[in-house]
Parts: sequence; structure tokens; C-alpha cells
Amino acid sequence: MFVDSHAHIDGEDFDIDRDDVVERARNAGVLAILNVGTGDPHSGTFERAVQLAEQYEYIYAALGVHPHDARLFDEAAASRIQSLIASCSRVIAWGEIGLDYHYDHSPRDVQREVFAEQLRLARRAKLPVIIHTRAADEDTAAILRNAAAEPGFKGIMHCFGGGPELLKTALDLDFLISFAGNVTFKKAEELRAAASNVPLDRLLIETDCPFLTPVPFRGRRNEPARVLEVARALAELHGTTTEAIGMQTTENFQRFFGLELGPDNRKTTEERTEFA
Repeated sequence: MFVDSHAHIDGEDFDIDRDDVVERARNAGVLAILNVGTGDPHSGTFERAVQLAEQYEYIYAALGVHPHDARLFDEAAASRIQSLIASCSRVIAWGEIGLDYHYDHSPRDVQREVFAEQLRLARRAKLPVIIHTRAADEDTAAILRNAAAEPGFKGIMHCFGGGPELLKTALDLDFLISFAGNVTFKKAEELRAAASNVPLDRLLIETDCPFLTPVPFRGRRNEPARVLEVARALAELHGTTTEAIGMQTTENFQRFFGLELGPDNRKTTEERTEFA
């Protein structure tokens, strides 16, 4: 059993065959998919993510303004996210949020301000956070450490690609560390070294589809069924089996979100009380 802890199958890349994509994932042993809504917060992208989670009993949603779109964040965007969270219990995380200094699609000072504000809003909503960071290790670590000073702080480093200091900070803050298909890339030695240093009970696997298609499928659109290739790569690094990584990361996902994944994947009665 496997969980794709970060996917984007609500986008137009999957409009032609979304049902088939979900079916292939289920046939591959994927028990659950966390679909992360991103894009212009005023465009309806968050509503699409929620609709997808409501349509499929084994899909959950996360909502948050990506650092690329931080310049578009305002009170209306925050209210939209808060309203959707209140109306749908299948929204289980706030994200992906963070910093991206590689592309700089939004000014860096705006990214930092919006990142800190969304961390505050997520804590108020009693939701864990999903962190995107690229080429911004130092600032990301500083903002996370500051947020961790307040109660009700819990998170996942999505598609980890940072350096050892950021990894240490994330582990010190009891974050889960998620790896994607790029861990299979030929030149990803540093990333594989990081993955080998994460304790098994802190690991998650993801596709970040349609991006980061793993070997041996590079050049094609990525999809949740291919999360098995990420598990296979981590199994090799940790000297265990693909199935063992699948079971461990599924257990980690369930424990983190207070879920019990089964035939209908209903949320447990824990709901969000651990963040109160």
C-alpha cells in the first residue's frame, strides 16, 4: 500500500483521462492521494481541488498560495481558503506555501511576508502546513523556526531538495520529509544522500505530478501510480523493500493527519483536535 502525499491532478493536464489516472493509481496499490491546489487564488483553482476531494473518497485536498503567486495573496484569497476549509473536512493541510528564490515569480520580500502570514492562518485553522522551498534554505529555516515558537505547528517539507542545514532544521521541528521522482535522477547524488539520512518514521513519498516524472518514465507526464518508483528508490537507499517503504510511509501519513485509510478512507474522530 502506498500514499501519494503530494499531487496536482486537478489541473488541465489530467482533464482528458482523470478517471483513468485515479484508477491506475488504485490498481497500483495507492490508497490515498493528497491533491494540492495551487495557482491564482482568485481563479477557482482551490474550488477544483475541493471538488476533486469530494468526488473521490480516497483523495484529500490541501489549499494554499504558492510562493510563485504570493504577489496575488490578499484578504480575499485568505478568506476564500478559510471558507473552503470550513465547508469541507477533506481539506487536511494548508499548502503548498513557502519561498522560491530560483524563479522569483513574486518579489522575495512579498514571498516572506505571505509565507509568515499563511503559517499564522494555518495555525488558526488547526491545519498542518506543506512547505515548498527552492534556493531559499536560510530564510525558510528562519521563518519556520519563528513559527515553531507558537503552539499548533506541524508540517511537511514537500519534494525536499535543500541542504543539510535545512534538513536538520526540519527534523528538529519534527517535520515529515517528502521525496519525489527527482530522487531517481542520475545526477541527484546529494538528494539521495539526504534521503538516506531521514529516519524511516519521518519519510513520505510523493509524485508532485504532473512534474518530476521518475526514472524509467522520464519524458512522460507523471501520475500518482508512479509514486511506487519513489518508494523503490528510497528502499534501495535504506536497504529494505519497496513494499516496506510503502507501508512505513503510509503509516507516517496516517499518523500525521489522524487518518485511518481503508476502503472508504473516512477521517477519524480525531479530526483536528491535536492542533488546538
